[in-house]
Amino acid sequence: MGEGSIAWVLVSSALVLFMTPGLALFYGGMVRSKNVLNMLMKNFITIGIVTVIWTLVGYSLAFGTDVGGLIGGLDFVGLVGVEGDALLFMVFQMMFAIITPALISGAVAERMKFSAWILFTTLWALLVYPVIAHWAFAADGWLYAWGVRDFAGGLVVHINAGIAALALVFALGPRKGFGAESIAPHSLPLTLLGTGILWFGWFGFNAGSALAADGLAINAFVTTQIAASVAALAWMAAEWVKTGRPTTLGTASGAVAGLVAITPAAGYVSPLAAMVIGALAGMICFWAVRLKFRFGYDDSLDVVGVHLAGGIVGSIAVGVFAQSSINPGVSDGLLFGGFGFFGKQVVAVVVVMTVTFVATYLLARAVKAVAGLRVDDDQETHGLDISLHKERGYVLTD
Repeated sequence: MGEGSIAWVLVSSALVLFMTPGLALFYGGMVRSKNVLNMLMKNFITIGIVTVIWTLVGYSLAFGTDVGGLIGGLDFVGLVGVEGDALLFMVFQMMFAIITPALISGAVAERMKFSAWILFTTLWALLVYPVIAHWAFAADGWLYAWGVRDFAGGLVVHINAGIAALALVFALGPRKGFGAESIAPHSLPLTLLGTGILWFGWFGFNAGSALAADGLAINAFVTTQIAASVAALAWMAAEWVKTGRPTTLGTASGAVAGLVAITPAAGYVSPLAAMVIGALAGMICFWAVRLKFRFGYDDSLDVVGVHLAGGIVGSIAVGVFAQSSINPGVSDGLLFGGFGFFGKQVVAVVVVMTVTFVATYLLARAVKAVAGLRVDDDQETHGLDISLHKERGYVLTD
């Protein structure tokens, strides 16, 4: 790898890490003020937990020599023998491994014990994430070897985290008052700040996945910007038509939905295809977040509606819009005669959703049996900041 590409991937790694504090602010503004510090803590502590796990064994399980097409071996335990370009690739992938469980935290906001979050994150980052990453990212993983493509994490990050969030929500149960009273965000400016940081970091997420400072990185950079912008407009329009008013939260959520949906496709599709993907993501995710009220599951901060739904849109869109002329590493999509490739993308979505949902639900039940999952009613009423951390996010004085 040349010096320019090394510099680009190093910067991209830092950008992807910066996304987790951005996510913390995005989520932090959406909870009530009595829970803001707990939300921030769940994200920040995930950085530490996953870094340790990835260094010791996670990277090896994801990218070590394949064992039966299902998991990597123990070649790189403790990063032994991982040097040079491989070490750079390891740290870039570490940042993906960090943000994926952090995404889940939004679904369980305001009611999950902090100790339970630490235990769950440790187990999930050890037992679930490396498996899916190996399948779809490693050259000898069975999905990748079969021909499935995920440029920067539609399957591995967003569908993986989104369906895990749904499983954890089912195990945890809803917040007090969900569906019966208004539970409004306490600081939308904080959420907009987080959105801006996420958008900024996402260029490292997607364009950095080219692993070189080249034309493929340029394509991923451009398609990322287009999809996010169109999705923000599409969500705003759908919301305006449905409710009679556009909102800052909706527009921000639309931008994130577009970023999610373009993630698996960024290095495989044209700018015009990115516009279509963004429009679909904005409209579909707007409707997807409303399903929690129809079906009664408390996905607090719309992880399922944005990341799962957006990841599905993007991963299937790869099978529709991908062009080998843009990236010779991918098969042509449905619009260009790739019927078989489209089918493989759909199968991959179903497989990842099924495996991750079952594995996550079993892990959640195990954590519940060992340590309990949620705080008691009194702690939830008074807020997790003061109940669990003895701190307040805001101290207001005259």
